[in-house]
Amino acid sequence: MANRKTPDRAMTKASFRPDMNVSHLTPVIAVLLVLGSGASSAPASPADQMSWLDNGLIRFGADLSIGGAVTYLADANEKVNVINSHDWGRQVQMSFYCGPNPFEPDGKKPRPDWAALGWNPIQSGDCYGHRSQVIDHRNDGREIYIKCIPMHWPLENQPGQCTFECWYRLEGRTVQIRSRLNNARSDTTQYGARGQELPAVYTNGPYHRLMTYTGDTPFAGEPAVEIPKQKHPPGGIRWAHWTATENWAALVNERDWGLGIWHPGVYSFIGGFAGGKPGRGGPKDGPTGYIAPLHQEILDHNIQYEYRYVLILDTLARIRRYVYEHAGKPAPPRYIFAKNRQHWTYRRAHDTGWPIRDCLRIVADGRDVQLVGPPEFWPAQPQHRLTVVAAIKTTDGRDKVAATVYWKTAENDSFSAERSVSHELLADGRKHTYAIDIGAAAGYRGIVTQLRFDPVENSQPGNKIDLYSLTVQ
Repeated sequence: MANRKTPDRAMTKASFRPDMNVSHLTPVIAVLLVLGSGASSAPASPADQMSWLDNGLIRFGADLSIGGAVTYLADANEKVNVINSHDWGRQVQMSFYCGPNPFEPDGKKPRPDWAALGWNPIQSGDCYGHRSQVIDHRNDGREIYIKCIPMHWPLENQPGQCTFECWYRLEGRTVQIRSRLNNARSDTTQYGARGQELPAVYTNGPYHRLMTYTGDTPFAGEPAVEIPKQKHPPGGIRWAHWTATENWAALVNERDWGLGIWHPGVYSFIGGFAGGKPGRGGPKDGPTGYIAPLHQEILDHNIQYEYRYVLILDTLARIRRYVYEHAGKPAPPRYIFAKNRQHWTYRRAHDTGWPIRDCLRIVADGRDVQLVGPPEFWPAQPQHRLTVVAAIKTTDGRDKVAATVYWKTAENDSFSAERSVSHELLADGRKHTYAIDIGAAAGYRGIVTQLRFDPVENSQPGNKIDLYSLTVQ
């Protein structure tokens, strides 16, 4: 969610569209949602109920009056808070997106300006001023645990049929955070994948310089780059989108000090600055910086979806050094689908749902079924093979089918026949292992950034694909 104004003012939500597949966007693409009408007044605000951690280096606070969202992070000595809480759509918090769109439980209508968001529970509260409810909290001085019932942002006083859990722990000048969505929706439909902010991070106005690394030689010490501020159109806000090839970004001040976020394995990021003049403003003021690492995800009605990330409060150089010291080098991916989808999504297909056991049991909904992997980053090598473990069963009685694997590269951000290899698969419904020689393909060069697997040429509705693993080595 992004830049949601307080309920007694005209409201702006400037964010990526959660139904867009951001893996197909260019690095400067951003999406605009226009100004809405004024909202109802918020209920009287209770006093902040803070849960604190302090290790002598940094001081951290989660606000129990708004679902345990992060509202305070500062150097323990200087005590200058970097987190923006101008409204309940900011902070550092969890939010998720899914169908249907619009989401109208029991006929309740969303605010028209937010109707396009669909199902959208968030950690802090809704756009009408109703707060998410903390139902469990523990703080042993080393770790904070918080469980809450979130509110649907676009709807008035509509709790989510889900819970959010967060674990916060300090380590040096970092906050190690684990977040979990527990769905218990009465609507059991499997909706298509949508973009998820993992998480949304908002800083105060002084921390306006958005820094990251976007080059093709990560972890080699090449200079970080500043993401240019977007020109905001009238009535809205435009965010930048980029590929963070070291999986981090930071919002820093003029002295290169501020807040970084590292989400291992996530390459798609959005962010920017909005709300006023860069360089000034505090936690309750409008000017704000924004960062969100993104994954496309299918969120089943009963899913437990968990992710981890690290907030780093330090100089830009030490933020990046921390990532270097804790990250692995880019390597070809190994997707093992024994317990989850590994961030893969489907086009014209669905699977049998959560929980995932042993493999993805995929059913074709139409022709031209495509299985799309997450954004990645690894150097192509001529010896690389793609090993596929799968079982195929068609509805038309074929005993063999043609499968095709496609890939994108840093130089060619699209799937095409020039960057593909086809391979014959058995369609007897039994599990087989196939080695596909992608390294010998003329288009398999440079940096590979994403895979797509089309398991059955001329697919028919009802075809079944049990996919156990896809590994490049």
